[in-house]
Parts: sequence; structure tokens; C-alpha cells
Amino acid sequence: MDLPLFTEESDQESTKAFAATSCLLIVDMINPFTFPNAERLFPAILAIAKRIQALKHRAHKAGVPTIYVNDNFGTWRHDFRTLVKRCHEEPCRGRPVAEALPPGPEDYFVLKPKHSGFYATPLELLLRFLGARRLIVTGIAGNNCVLYTAADAYMRGFSLCTPSDCIGSLDPQINHHALEHMRTTLKADVRVSTELDLPWANTHVAPQESNR
Repeated sequence: MDLPLFTEESDQESTKAFAATSCLLIVDMINPFTFPNAERLFPAILAIAKRIQALKHRAHKAGVPTIYVNDNFGTWRHDFRTLVKRCHEEPCRGRPVAEALPPGPEDYFVLKPKHSGFYATPLELLLRFLGARRLIVTGIAGNNCVLYTAADAYMRGFSLCTPSDCIGSLDPQINHHALEHMRTTLKADVRVSTELDLPWANTHVAPQESNR
């Protein structure tokens, strides 16, 4: 299967992108779901994937960039394209999730080795390049990688939106507590994705060039 990822043309297009005040982060949804008790996320995770897909479509129309922030699952010789291909072509539990959320040529990606998308990754540099000030954080798990990514974003001065219908955890009650923590401590907007207003997302200003 040929995936529309990371072509030379898309790289050139990314340099022409406008600076966006917001970015959509999709955390760990490209995933074989082979970790212990992963089956407990289904079928709820399929519904979450479809809601993220709808939000991503709206974000794209509003000029909001999407960044896949994904664990490398300890496979240090693999890149993101390899992970996407594995989830699309191998008979794994995560295949329908990956099929619902295929990365496009306009999307960005960051591989993370630990829970937070900011730890030992270029995520902050990418967000600054894009001009982002507000992050819409979606994905799994709400009480783990989503929470740690959101907390690190908050400490770096980003405002947060963590739509409650686009975040999942193994335990629904724990997921609720994580969302409540993000709402009260991280000042996150936890409204469902269909209530989010996206037209403010793009400032239509060329991003600043990095210092050389």
C-alpha cells in the first residue's frame, strides 16, 4: 500500500505554510495495540478515532496543522512511515484505527520515546516554527501520554484544548479524572470536539524563518 506521506513535494509545501495560532496533536493513535489489556479500549477507541478524524477534517479546512505525536514503542530502527505501514498492512488490532486516521502529505509527525510528546523530541521547535499558541490534544491514554503531553505544553506557555470525546483510557473513570485534572489544573478546554470553534485558528502570516 502506498501511503501519501512525506514526499519531496509535501516538504516544499510545508515551507509555504502559514503560521497557525493552533495545532491539532494526535497522540499514539497509530498503534498496533499489543500492550497489556489493550482490548479493553475497543470498541470505544474506534468511535474516538472517527471523532478525531472528523475534527482533523475540520481543522484542515480551517488551516490548523495536524501533528501525529507517536510513541516509537521501543523500535529504535523504525521511523513513523514504518509504523504506519505496519498498522495498515499487518493483521493487528490497531489496523481499523490507523485506517480511520491516515496521515496526509500536509501533516507533521514526531516520534517520542517516553510518555510526553515534548520529552527528547523536536515537538516544541516545530510548534514554535508553526507559530502555535494553542494546542488541541487528542488520543490515548488520557491518564498517561495525553496528560503528560498536556502538562508539558502548559508549562511551556501553550493554552490547551483537550476535547473529552477525543481522548480515551483503559478505565473510563480514570479517564474522567484525568480530564478533570486537565480542566482544573492545566486550564484546558474540555468541551466535546463538535463544540470547538476553529475559524480563529489561522493567522495567515508566514512563519518566522529559523536563525542560521
